[in-house]
Amino acid sequence: MFTGIIEGLAEVTSVARAKKGADTVMRVKMGRMARGLKMGDSVCVNGACLTVTKLLKGEAQFEMVAETMRRTSLGEVRPGDRVNIERSMRVGDRLEGHFVLGHVDGTAIVSEKIETPSETTMWFQLDNKELASALVEKGSVAVDGISLTVVDVSGGKFSISLIPHTLGITTLGLKKKGEKVNIETDVLSKYVAKNLPKQ
Repeated sequence: MFTGIIEGLAEVTSVARAKKGADTVMRVKMGRMARGLKMGDSVCVNGACLTVTKLLKGEAQFEMVAETMRRTSLGEVRPGDRVNIERSMRVGDRLEGHFVLGHVDGTAIVSEKIETPSETTMWFQLDNKELASALVEKGSVAVDGISLTVVDVSGGKFSISLIPHTLGITTLGLKKKGEKVNIETDVLSKYVAKNLPKQ
């Protein structure tokens, strides 16, 4: 369980096909975020909950199955790229964002990025338009693991507004039009949508 409050950016040092048991192995230089990290811990990497399978000198290794590579944008990550990192919640932690499971629902493309001195508005085109049914204005969404508030939903698109601080400490400050992001809709919206009668 996560909150969508990013602890920092980490650098991907290698991405390779796994020799056995998984599809892909990724290594990430965790820096200060490696402190206290153990094998078997859950870490949210760009919104996907991954398990630490090896630790060596501040680098964490994560193994990913084929479903993770299909469902998320992690298949496009390359050495040198930076990723959003959040370690799992502890019981008693303050919940600053919203409940984020790290179970990515799908991906979206940055369709527009409008920058002003006080804020940046980003529009995302969902790859699966059905995900829009779980998005509501002023509701929560996790974009690459970042807890954000939905500003507008229109068809298969939605927008968010970002303050300079968020742009400076997450990968959204690096994203350009046409780039892919991971989307996790609010878990509460999912259950509501599932239990509504079909129209």
